[in-house]
Amino acid sequence: MKTNKIAALLLAGSLFMTTACEKDLLDQSNPNAPTTDQFWKTETDAIKGVFACYSGLQQFACYYRSWHFMAHRSDESYSQSPFVALADFTRFIQPDVDFFISSFAWNDYYRTIYRTNQVITHVPDIQMEETLKKRLVAEARFVRALSYFDLAYFFGNVPLITVEPTLATRAPQATQAQTEAFLISELQAIIPDLPFSYPDSDKGRATKGSAQALLAKVYMQQRKWTEASGIFAQIISSGQYSLVPNYVDNFTQSNENNRESVFEVQFTNENNTRLEVGQGQDNASSSETHDRPNFFGPPGATFADVQPRRWLLDAYTDSTTTFAPGSRTRHLIDPRRDMNIIHAGNPDRFYGVTFAEATQIRKFSWRTDQLYWRKYLSDREVSYNPARPDDPLENFSSGYNFRVIRYADVLLMQAEALTELGQTGAALPLINQVRARVNLAPLTNASQTQLRQLIRLERAKELAGEGTRWFDILRYGLMDDAAGISELRSRDADFTNFRLGVSKLLPIPRRDLAIDPNLKQNPGY
Repeated sequence: MKTNKIAALLLAGSLFMTTACEKDLLDQSNPNAPTTDQFWKTETDAIKGVFACYSGLQQFACYYRSWHFMAHRSDESYSQSPFVALADFTRFIQPDVDFFISSFAWNDYYRTIYRTNQVITHVPDIQMEETLKKRLVAEARFVRALSYFDLAYFFGNVPLITVEPTLATRAPQATQAQTEAFLISELQAIIPDLPFSYPDSDKGRATKGSAQALLAKVYMQQRKWTEASGIFAQIISSGQYSLVPNYVDNFTQSNENNRESVFEVQFTNENNTRLEVGQGQDNASSSETHDRPNFFGPPGATFADVQPRRWLLDAYTDSTTTFAPGSRTRHLIDPRRDMNIIHAGNPDRFYGVTFAEATQIRKFSWRTDQLYWRKYLSDREVSYNPARPDDPLENFSSGYNFRVIRYADVLLMQAEALTELGQTGAALPLINQVRARVNLAPLTNASQTQLRQLIRLERAKELAGEGTRWFDILRYGLMDDAAGISELRSRDADFTNFRLGVSKLLPIPRRDLAIDPNLKQNPGY
């Protein structure tokens, strides 16, 4: 599916309607650009239109870059970036409500939603094979649902646009609860029209499992444990997914779209003619890469703009196994620690050097008191020569797919839902599947309260650096009262700046408030 998106970008760019604020800048029509009346005629048009929907997720302010900064405001990460405005953004200090990370995200998500609404509006009228038609519309609705999921939990009350808009369209500003209700209805509707899997040429499209998992995640955010558990049970019993034997295979380019992948955004650097081509821009010459690794890693190799917190490193000391009944506790180091975090005690080599060697190389100058993220870095798959300081390391053109939902996440969410329902005995085997992959001893008897905390810790370790932690602490209610903020602050000093009733949501861009006076800004901005 990756190789067809350049045409889709060109299509989507020519069809996208300019906003009112851009009208004066682009007040002449391109006579060569296709119009909606000319375009939506054939099965090929429908397929291209859906490619344009998926390519929306690759945009600069979606999964190309902004999503990662917005999601990493949680307690697992912090920033010491010399770009002070970026560091402040992760510290809940936002003097400019139009800071580019969040305001661009708002733009690019709605650009993606516009594309999905075109498909949903026009493809049903195209004469083509009915099963394929239904599937393509369902795929567009899935991308729209994923976009609204992110918008709802980053921004709160957002315009809910479900039809192809015109310049005069003013959509109602839905509450978060209304958006959740829309997502549930949408995902329930499309599940029957999506297949369990695709041939290799179409890997990366939304599947039945993708839609089920996103639906269950909405229920989880609502704390509707029974509904979520029922959906997770369907995913697990489908036999479509399993944990891959090697944990690291979930974060490499050579093992993309594997059995553990429930949904991942497709990126590739195969067609790049030079570095930094387009950088996630919305045009036909843009690359299909992303630049998360260039900001999430060690100095010298990356900008090191986002780093893991120390508590997370310490959490990888496992103390669940005993030598014999009643004897002393055996402390183990969870092997995921060194797979996820670069630190002075990590015995691996990174970009061809050990941590100790990197402290002596001017290009790196790593500090022994600092921690750096490792997930999605290319050092495991690309050979580097540390003797050549001009060798490129990470750049703005990573071809690594970003795994949005994987099966380990599903297993742990199901364990959480069952625990909240008091079914701890059914939850334990699920969490132990995840632990067994990295050769950790199984958890045994635990009370509901104990298992709840153990699952939260297991999620932090298994999914470290993947952006799920933000949605987790939202669901745990830790950003809803002073006690929760106190707990977060004990792990992450940035929560000292967190303002109850304000900081949980990002501000709506001023431009959009000016365009539509009916839009209301989030409290505190």
